[in-house]
Amino acid sequence: MRLKKEIIIKPYSGAAAEVLEGEELCIIDLQGQQVSDFVCFNKDDLKEHVSPVHMRSSLSSLRLKVNDLLYSNYRSGMMKLVEDTVGKHDFFFPACDYYRYKVDFGVENHPNCYDNFIKALRIFGIQPETLPDPINWFMNNEVDVNGDYTIRPPLSKPGDYVRLRALKNCIVACTTCSQDFVPVNGMKVTMIKLQIFTHVC
Repeated sequence: MRLKKEIIIKPYSGAAAEVLEGEELCIIDLQGQQVSDFVCFNKDDLKEHVSPVHMRSSLSSLRLKVNDLLYSNYRSGMMKLVEDTVGKHDFFFPACDYYRYKVDFGVENHPNCYDNFIKALRIFGIQPETLPDPINWFMNNEVDVNGDYTIRPPLSKPGDYVRLRALKNCIVACTTCSQDFVPVNGMKVTMIKLQIFTHVC
């Protein structure tokens, strides 16, 4: 495969890109301990999107493993996790938004993943009435036997990554999670790199 496109997502921001069927997307944590929220739409039917709630049902799991499919709201695989150097991610939490910082931390106008997704997706004409919940790559939350959870710093080190293969023509968006009040990102927001690979013709 050859590198088709590379995108650097700066702290507190997001980016969107096209990943066509058969192409692969690599999401790289450049400095370590940085969560990247991720959403994915079917380029040919924007009503279809990766859906964490359907994934939990189809996978019968709260964890992602290599060769797992990212299922959509139509219960169809949209992407496949083909490589993972971390092994600990989250698809339980929603994207942080204006209200997360306003209600929980008393802070107005803090950068947030919800707004960053909306800005990034606008480039492709995608303006969802309700944004799908994300997959939060590299997020490390621990759930105990009682179902209670604790958010801990990510396990990802500089250069760690996940690689996804598109099973359909997709529009994806990723963010650098903006949370800097709790240790979601190790208390520091840093860059994420996206690489898109295509088959050599």
